[in-house]
Amino acid sequence: MAALDHAAELEKAGANVSSRFGAMLFLARSYPLGAIGAVIMVGFLATALFAGAIASFDPFTINARDSLAPPGGAHMLGADFMGRDVFARIVYGARISLAVALGATLLGSLFGVSVGLMSGFIGGWFDLLVQRLIDIMQSLPLLVMALVMAASLGPSLTNTIIAIAIPLVPSVARVIRSNTLSLREMPYVEAARAVGMSELRIAVSHVLPNTLAPLIVLATAQLGSAILVESALSFLGLGVPEPHPSWGRMLSESAAEYVRTAPWLVIFPGIAISAVVFGTNLLGDAIRDMLDPRQRC
Repeated sequence: MAALDHAAELEKAGANVSSRFGAMLFLARSYPLGAIGAVIMVGFLATALFAGAIASFDPFTINARDSLAPPGGAHMLGADFMGRDVFARIVYGARISLAVALGATLLGSLFGVSVGLMSGFIGGWFDLLVQRLIDIMQSLPLLVMALVMAASLGPSLTNTIIAIAIPLVPSVARVIRSNTLSLREMPYVEAARAVGMSELRIAVSHVLPNTLAPLIVLATAQLGSAILVESALSFLGLGVPEPHPSWGRMLSESAAEYVRTAPWLVIFPGIAISAVVFGTNLLGDAIRDMLDPRQRC
């Protein structure tokens, strides 16, 4: 009897694995570009999480004898002007980009959801005031506003996350507000009011869950923007400071002086930034198509 139960459990587990693999294969066939983006993002996440096992050199170790060593040999992607391994710095730089992008996206989404939900649900003078403040914030481009915030806060990992998160708030707030305005008039919301449910509980339990689909799409798109802005801030010296390896700072240190004599110092960090941003955009488009029923018609 125990053997039969064990066999049934194994068969059920195999069916679950098979169904999951089939679902992944179906999604890959239906959204091939999204699958490519997902592969790029999985590789990016794996690189950030297992950087210590992937890189064979310490990204902080200076070796004057290997200064500007070309790609090949011990240094697969070459070495910079201080003899630091470029591959190791790109691998460890993925951790910085991941920390900043996730931190800024989560923080910006948290504040944006709170502001948009209150603005759309409360309405009246509060909504009018909040929307005017959002108009002011959106009048500045994302990078310009992040530059202002970073210059005010100073260069550090935490300040870089805050500087990028604040410009992300208006777009999230606008999306959540527009969905809240339509959802608060739905019959199930009126029914919740009729049974005496508080406005806060209605907003959190009934309105907020129905705004998650557009929020997921927007957050995925903002993830790539956050990586790009972090690289720009680090390039300008306002992002993550030394000795932390950052893709933008690697470009800043090499672009002007070594672009002709040691082009690998510019090419490989640039490829890393472009690939990750490209992957997030492909994945975000695929998620939008999957969650939006109008895209399936």
